[in-house]
Amino acid sequence: MLITVSGPPGSGKSTNAAGLADRLGLDHVSGGDIFREMAAEHDMTPVEFNEFAEEDPQIDRDLDRRLHEIATTRDDLVLESRLAGWLSADHADFRFWFDAPVSTRAERIADREAKSVDRAKAETQRREASEKKRYREYYDIDIDDLSIYDAAYNTARWGPERFIDVLVATIDAYDPAADEGKAPIEGVSYDF
Repeated sequence: MLITVSGPPGSGKSTNAAGLADRLGLDHVSGGDIFREMAAEHDMTPVEFNEFAEEDPQIDRDLDRRLHEIATTRDDLVLESRLAGWLSADHADFRFWFDAPVSTRAERIADREAKSVDRAKAETQRREASEKKRYREYYDIDIDDLSIYDAAYNTARWGPERFIDVLVATIDAYDPAADEGKAPIEGVSYDF
């Protein structure tokens, strides 16, 4: 089973994807971890690296190529990244989108990264604008188009343990017969 988890920074992707993978006995791969490693290799913060990526398209293409390869060649996995749902194409059994109000997301990021909420909010909004621009330019993906996802959740409504229960219940209710004849995602071509 391949499950993708996507959403903006601070939406709970990492926490909930890891928890879901653990609960279901699946591997977990985080595009955010890979991106942060790449930023550190360049001695940059993720925000700086995002803006640098606007000038060097190969950064996104390298990351996205790796994630696409993982999504199309592995099973028994929870793949988490902003574009995981798009990069998995029709290989995903479930595509989840997580979000929360920007104030909640900024608080989470501030707590995780030991910075002020105002700074976390400003950096998050810069990062989102940068990513949105690049996804449209590189792949013609409108990141605000949630039509490819099987379910979209506001993660501010549940604590992590309770939310994992919601996700597992969604997966348990899955009827594979309903996927027969499912139309593929159209209009997306990846040029890595």
